[in-house]
Amino acid sequence: MSIVDLGHFGHEAPRPTVSFELMPPRRPDAAPKFWETARRLVATSPDFVSVTYGAAGTDRETSRRVISQLLHGTPVLPIAHLTCVGASREDVEDVITDFLDAGVRSFLALRGDPPRDQPDWRPAEDGVRSSTELVALLREVEAARCAASPSVALRGAARPLTIAVATFPDGNLAAGTSRTQEVRRLWQKQQAGADFAITQLFYEASSYIDFVAEARAAGVTIPILAGLLPMTDPARLARVEELTGVPAPRRVVEALEAEQDPAARHALGIRHSVELARQVLAAGAPGLHIYTFNKHQAALDLLEGVDLGGGAAGDAGGVSSRTPDLASGPWVSGTPLPSSEPALGSASV
Repeated sequence: MSIVDLGHFGHEAPRPTVSFELMPPRRPDAAPKFWETARRLVATSPDFVSVTYGAAGTDRETSRRVISQLLHGTPVLPIAHLTCVGASREDVEDVITDFLDAGVRSFLALRGDPPRDQPDWRPAEDGVRSSTELVALLREVEAARCAASPSVALRGAARPLTIAVATFPDGNLAAGTSRTQEVRRLWQKQQAGADFAITQLFYEASSYIDFVAEARAAGVTIPILAGLLPMTDPARLARVEELTGVPAPRRVVEALEAEQDPAARHALGIRHSVELARQVLAAGAPGLHIYTFNKHQAALDLLEGVDLGGGAAGDAGGVSSRTPDLASGPWVSGTPLPSSEPALGSASV
């Protein structure tokens, strides 16, 4: 079953979708903390978890191992980030084939960031130049595999390939694009075969609402998930601004910096994040995709704030009666996440 067939994206959806972004641990000593975060997030029964893929594929093997562990050791659906910047078409085809052979059926197709130390960098002539081309290549590789093998075609029919793409509701500052240009790009990605989109982060509900309205008017019909970063850590907000060019609201940053008590600062940031999430959900967002930076507490508190978490202690039965409880789904017995690190025998995780 593909993500878009889960039944949560339609107008009659019983609840919005919930998903998280995880970044594979870069060092062996970070693996236990990573898997503890993964365990806590998976326990909320998210619709999917996306696993990042480093610039120029630097985390390729680690990402594949994490996805394999999630795919075969938990009930959660993993989505593999896939980038194409700096890689030849042949190299990208090899990566796609590697993931498909491992059982991955869902991808987030991204161009990726060019090398920071090469200001005059240009894509290779034989490379995949954009996420739109990457979406098309994913479809081509899948079609070729199905044409070559009836059994692969049957499995593909039972578990269709699902492709997500990123979109920038306020324009992509790094690429110098406007909102209208990003709408056009999203339409092109849809035409190439994208199934749904996830927004890059934003901090004002109007950014999402206005973008979706313009996209729908332009003929974009695929679901557009709201990508949110919990606003609890002013240092992280500053770092994210450096990376993306998207500034957090000054009023929020100043309020966080003025609060000296860590618990109170966290609660303040969650209140602002919950308000933003409620506004986009009320406007019709089909789901929330939370950028976790491998920190589970803020993500879980945000879900609790919009009644999509496990329910606060003291609620009737420990579950909010206003919306379905994502944590109530049965755990798959015998397939728990590893207690500290995956049984991969790997120093690379």
